[in-house]
Amino acid sequence: MQKIKKGDEVVVLAGKDKGRKGNVVQVMPKDGKALVSGINMVKRHQKQTAAREAGIITKEAPIDLSNLAIADPKDGKPTRVGFRVEDGKKVRFAKRSGDLIDG
Repeated sequence: MQKIKKGDEVVVLAGKDKGRKGNVVQVMPKDGKALVSGINMVKRHQKQTAAREAGIITKEAPIDLSNLAIADPKDGKPTRVGFRVEDGKKVRFAKRSGDLIDG
């Protein structure tokens, strides 16, 4: 089980977007990176294709998982993630407040 999953709300701990929050769009566990909506935006020159026009587009770049922390469900501040077994199922919980992260 991963500490950070797709759909989680995370807080950026380091970098140009430090302190900002966003939702995880994609996790790349082999690379140790994640795409977070609205975070680590970069500009890229795009060639024209049948589907899109040419020009400079702004998109999210992957950010290292070590620079992200789950937002606590109670107060939204960064927290570490712990695991425990409840009703025979492994669940994630916020170490800051003890609240469950998995529904």
